[in-house]
Amino acid sequence: MTDIEIIALTGGIGGCKLALGLQHIVRAERLACIVNTGDDFRHLGLHISPDLDTALYTLAGLNDPVQGWGRRDETWTFMRVLEELGAPTWFRLGDGDLGLHVERTRRLAAGESLTAVMDDVRQRYGVPTRLLPMTDAQVRTIVETDAGALEFQDYFVRRRAEPRVHRVRYDGADAATTTAGIDSAFASPSLRAIVLCPSNPLLSVDPLLAVPGLRARLRSRDVPLVAVCPLIAGQAVKGPTAKIFDELGLPRTPAAIAAHYGELLDGLVIDARDADWADRCGCATTVAQTLMQSLDDRVQLAHATLEFASRLRR
Repeated sequence: MTDIEIIALTGGIGGCKLALGLQHIVRAERLACIVNTGDDFRHLGLHISPDLDTALYTLAGLNDPVQGWGRRDETWTFMRVLEELGAPTWFRLGDGDLGLHVERTRRLAAGESLTAVMDDVRQRYGVPTRLLPMTDAQVRTIVETDAGALEFQDYFVRRRAEPRVHRVRYDGADAATTTAGIDSAFASPSLRAIVLCPSNPLLSVDPLLAVPGLRARLRSRDVPLVAVCPLIAGQAVKGPTAKIFDELGLPRTPAAIAAHYGELLDGLVIDARDADWADRCGCATTVAQTLMQSLDDRVQLAHATLEFASRLRR
C-alpha cells in the first residue's frame, strides 16, 4: 500500500462529507478511510453495504446531492417492478445502485473479500482514497428498542428511527479482526494524523471501535487522533443522533462527545456556535465552522482539522 498520511474513521453522510474535504487536500492515495460495516445487511438476496457505498459515491462525485446517499440521476424501474410484484420496497435500490449490489454479492459468493471487492470498485470509479471496510468479518449493529432488538436498517429505514432506543450492541465484533489493508495503513511511516469524522458516535463510529484489533491500533498509535463533533448547538445536522442521545440519557454537548471517546481522543473540533464549550471538554479543542453545506465548507473544515492535529503531539 502507498504510504498513508491520514486515516479517517467514517460512516454515514456527515462523515463522508468530511472525507471528501480530506480527499481534496491530502495527496492522491495518501488518505485511507476506514468505513463502518455494521450497517451491512442482506436484502432481496443481495449484500448491501450502505456506508461503504455512500463513501464510494461521495468520493467519486456520483452521490445524490439532495439525499446525500445513493447515486445522482438514478432511475427506479427495479423498484416499480418490485412494487407491482408485491415485494418489499422499504429499502430503495436505484437501478444503477443495484448493479453494484449484484456484482458485490456475486464476487463475495465466489470467495473474494469485501476489502478486495471495494478496492477494485473504487479504482474503477477513479477514487484515489483507500476505502477500507472495518473488517471482512460479519459485524451487525443491533438496536435494542421498545419494538424489540432490530437490525440497524430495520430500525433506521423501515421504522424511520421511531422506536425508543435502550441500548446499541455490535454482534460479532468481539470475534472480528482487522484486515491487512488496515494494518498496513496504521504501519505507514508517513502517518501523521487520525480523524474521527462527524458521524453518529453510537451507530457509525462505535461499531468500528468494537473491533478489538482496530481499537488496539488506535490505542498504540503515535500520531494525534482528532474528532469532529457531530453536534452543533445540541442538534444533529442529519439523522437520529440527538433523539438517541436523549433516550439513552446522554447530554447533547461537545463535552459528552469528548467523554464518549475518552482516552482515544487527543483533540475535538467544535462548531463556532459551541465556542463556550472550548474549555469544558477535558481535551484540547479548536473552533471551526463544522456545518458542511458546500464543497468549500468540506475543504475548509478538512484544513482546520488537519491544522489542529498538526499542533498536537503524542
